[in-house]
Amino acid sequence: RRIRRRPEFQRVYDGGQRLSLRLMTVILMPNGLPQSRLGVSATKKLGGSVVRNRAKRVVREVFRQADVPGGLDLVVIPRPALLEAEYQAVAAEFQYALRRAGRRAGGREAGRPRPPKERGEGGNRTPA
Repeated sequence: RRIRRRPEFQRVYDGGQRLSLRLMTVILMPNGLPQSRLGVSATKKLGGSVVRNRAKRVVREVFRQADVPGGLDLVVIPRPALLEAEYQAVAAEFQYALRRAGRRAGGREAGRPRPPKERGEGGNRTPA
């Protein structure tokens, strides 16, 4: 139930749906398997090994307790605020990410990245 190898992480980074939240960034992507898998990417920017391992333990426990639908690969990148937050706040934000991802995927094929915008499309700028 874990993502461990670099190519698996890279596949999720490249094709997944990214949600940037207050305590963490969550990247979700369908995996075609009956169960969901979790990968935690805690870099040295977060702190030393003790701090990084604590963040990973908290995220893994939240994943274990959460009602995650099957068939998803999730990569969580913890932010420093996660270490000061209470467990309930981390769990609530994780559940929020799952709900929000479900709403986003409803409008288009899940896991398929949006096509890149052509130059000049979208945005709030008006041509000068």
